[in-house]
Amino acid sequence: MTYIRVRLGASVLGLALVGGLAAAPSASAAAAAPATVEEQRLDQTAPQEILRRSGFDTVATGFARALERAGSFGQAERVVAGQGARLWQRAVDRAQGRGPAGGDLSRDDDRPLYWARLGMTREVRQWEPVFGLTDTQRASLLAELEENSRGENAIRYPHAKGVKRILLTGFDPFTLDRDVRTSNPSGATALALDGTTIQTADGPARIETAVFPVRWQDFAQGTVERTLRRQLPRVDLFTTVSQGRVGRFDVERTNGAWRGGFPDNENVSRTETIPVTDPASQPQWTSTTLPYARIVAAATGRFPVYDHTSVTEIPAGGTDPVVRPDGPTAGSTARAGGGGDYLSNEIAYRATLLRDRLGLHDSLPGGHVHTPVLQFGTGNTDPATGTVTDPEFVQNRLDIIAQVRAIVTVAVSGAGR
Repeated sequence: MTYIRVRLGASVLGLALVGGLAAAPSASAAAAAPATVEEQRLDQTAPQEILRRSGFDTVATGFARALERAGSFGQAERVVAGQGARLWQRAVDRAQGRGPAGGDLSRDDDRPLYWARLGMTREVRQWEPVFGLTDTQRASLLAELEENSRGENAIRYPHAKGVKRILLTGFDPFTLDRDVRTSNPSGATALALDGTTIQTADGPARIETAVFPVRWQDFAQGTVERTLRRQLPRVDLFTTVSQGRVGRFDVERTNGAWRGGFPDNENVSRTETIPVTDPASQPQWTSTTLPYARIVAAATGRFPVYDHTSVTEIPAGGTDPVVRPDGPTAGSTARAGGGGDYLSNEIAYRATLLRDRLGLHDSLPGGHVHTPVLQFGTGNTDPATGTVTDPEFVQNRLDIIAQVRAIVTVAVSGAGR
């Protein structure tokens, strides 16, 4: 895909003519912003192949043309919101077999959405319309694009009686400097399950999903809480999902209030207590309310499922971290939850803390599930020489998606408020 800098054409310029004079950019208009670390990876061979083989290689250029026609900030807002929402729906439709595949890349692939979104954010970041954009306005457009292209604004449940409501979240691909071909099975699961209805022992249940970024700053700015706060009071079960350990699923029993510093997708590190509102009331630990014993006991798929109870803490009165296989001790300080000290632990911590602050601890099952690591097939493990997909890679992802669906089906049976 050839990258283009968007310029307003003569037809749009004409919209700004008053008495024969073009409106000058605002004196407070800011210059275009440089591409981010994430966006810079777009030009590598593998992302371009993923976009081309899925038909998503035209998304950014089509978006650029739509932006070019915007003659005001208000029009730009509508373009960004609409195009972002269409990208999300297009990715969901592709994952669920609706419409053309657009290429030979398997439909279960989450990566076209990720790379197409980055193409769009790069266009916004480097757009210089004649009417001018302030830094604040550009940031607002980027936020609008993120929310709409991640499904955050598309969570809607039917009003039919007897239909339970499930909320599930996934993540973007990450560790891309290690292997830019990376796919995230949690994001693929979110696309595969969004808007679907599953049959449980208690009747039908509707699943709605969203996919979150792998960036510390977005979490500090409250993207999880903004998305989940309006949903948790009206769902029957929620689960945050991310990629975890090789060859196994884990239901994480305990989440810790600590960021361990592993670089995010912008190569930014954060080592600190998880920043939340009202830190004076912030607990060091939160716990799952998912029915972990029932999930572990059920036959849900080819991968073993564990009730994972281990944490790392600094004991009360101590100074050094200690691994506790059976969970935290009283008065301890978190250094890693069951899901570690990265953003998978953080989304679990934030979601369950929000559940508790909303007074839903005793009535709403919710927590975190780690999937197996999605692995490429034998002979395709070297990112320098390997292909972007292979049959074993696809089968592994399909098996993980199917098992998450089965786990959620088991978990929601018997739930309800």
